[in-house]
Amino acid sequence: MSESTVRDYATALDEAEKLLGFRLERYLGTATTEPENAEDFKRIATIQAFGDAWPRTDHLDTRTRALVSVTIAASLGVLEPLRGQLRIALNSGATKEEIVEVFIQIAAYAGVARAFEGYGIAAEVFAEHA
Repeated sequence: MSESTVRDYATALDEAEKLLGFRLERYLGTATTEPENAEDFKRIATIQAFGDAWPRTDHLDTRTRALVSVTIAASLGVLEPLRGQLRIALNSGATKEEIVEVFIQIAAYAGVARAFEGYGIAAEVFAEHA
């Protein structure tokens, strides 16, 4: 791995910690049953998300980007990533009330069942932040 890749990865991990409130490394380890390139995938995805996308605040501030990310994760039904996006939203200044409004929009455009499923995760994350 090149020195710049190592630096980019470290920067992305620091950005993830700032947004999530915890280090991601515990989720990024590879098991002996995974192929060699699994580590590459996890590093590349981390750099892309937390090194390239999240720091782009010229046109969307972090709070807005977080609410968009909550909407995407909930609409797709990817519940564990939704948990992280909700934490980022709350850590970035979004209110619980604003997040509920996001779920109202999700219900209207992605379906009530999908919105309720995602909102169950939101309620759990709200309890963490009580």
